[in-house]
Amino acid sequence: MTERITGFDVTDVRFPTSLDLSGSDAMNPDPDYSAAYVVVHTDGGQEGHGFAFTIGRGTEVEVAGIRAVERLVVGLDIDEVFGDLGGFSQHLVGDSPLRWLGPEKGVIHMAIGAVVNAVWDMYAKREGKPLWKALADMSPQQLVDLVDFRYLTDALEPAEALDMLQRAREGAAGREQQLMADGFPAYSTSAGWLGYSDDKVARLCKEAVEAGFDHLKLKVGGNIEDDIRRCELVRALVGDDIRLSIDANQKWGVDEAIESVARLAHANLWWVEEPTSPDDVLGHGQIARAIAPIKVAAGEHVANRVMFKQLLASGAIDICQIDATRVAGVNENVAILLLAAKFGVPVCPHAGGVGLCEVVQHLAMFDFVALSGSTENRWIEYVDHLHEHFVDPVRIDNGRYIAPQRPGSSARMRPDSIDAYRYPDGRVWQLGHASS
Repeated sequence: MTERITGFDVTDVRFPTSLDLSGSDAMNPDPDYSAAYVVVHTDGGQEGHGFAFTIGRGTEVEVAGIRAVERLVVGLDIDEVFGDLGGFSQHLVGDSPLRWLGPEKGVIHMAIGAVVNAVWDMYAKREGKPLWKALADMSPQQLVDLVDFRYLTDALEPAEALDMLQRAREGAAGREQQLMADGFPAYSTSAGWLGYSDDKVARLCKEAVEAGFDHLKLKVGGNIEDDIRRCELVRALVGDDIRLSIDANQKWGVDEAIESVARLAHANLWWVEEPTSPDDVLGHGQIARAIAPIKVAAGEHVANRVMFKQLLASGAIDICQIDATRVAGVNENVAILLLAAKFGVPVCPHAGGVGLCEVVQHLAMFDFVALSGSTENRWIEYVDHLHEHFVDPVRIDNGRYIAPQRPGSSARMRPDSIDAYRYPDGRVWQLGHASS
């Protein structure tokens, strides 16, 4: 009997992180970490969970975007979808009216990503595997078939991607065992939010190092004198063996970024993240050349695989930061991982928002097992809040992500959390604990 997708549940879920300034940075001083959360249903009782990460106001727009995608999905045979997940993704991305609203960027692209990720969650559950394992167990040809190579073939041909994946099969079983035994390295942003006091930053940095993290990140881009003081404070506290990176969250222009990093460089920085506009490929390249050997990292706001192609092929970034929900889901992230492998750029995923740690860990772990084969100078970002709202929250031990074992993508939110934080009528918001 044919099993079909019947519809979506879509919810605006917001957490009042602005109350303690968790998540604060130079461009977003008081965000409420939020999600446009979707559950895809079939008439056979299957469910897939996904979301687009947002920061408060505007989440209702993303909810409307997901609703706009629903008509393209309802009625589809789920076995046919699972049999051609590449075609399913392209069916959504290629829809002419929705594509006009992008194309392949912004609210609609992220909405498609939420739906694509939800279907991947459903697929992995049917396979009885965590998402990273479901991806890693696909054949090289199946993985290549996931990718839309339109606009990419000047940098990466399908045959070249296939060759990389076939070569990566050697040693994959051993890497999977290593992942299960040792986990995947993490770096911590939890200590470095811009709105935190110096005392709080110092205390949290000390706790992070004691917990096994060997890489910390500070938000910068406010007052440069404050940035200098905080970088010097943390470097003096943690010593020279701990890597220290900074994140300007797009605050600076190109010349300002070069000047600011020069004034902070004595803190022995590993990378500067989002030093300028995410769309400025030339600017990133100019900054990268000027501040070397300090690295340039970017990706959480890069709109699609075509922008990543330009950043990677031109040498404009040294660190590729994929995001689980910024682009159109798992398929497009596989394309970006292939591009990063082609150009030899380490992937260090962005995971600073609600649910991002849970989902993007699967992509990094797949990359390690089935593509790049390395964790050297690679970390997944970690923040220590909001995990309790997920059924399968991330697990961290000694500064490393423990590989998920439960089938799916770890995206399912707890029903009681949805009820409490649903905006605007959830219990937390009705009680006036926060405003958005």
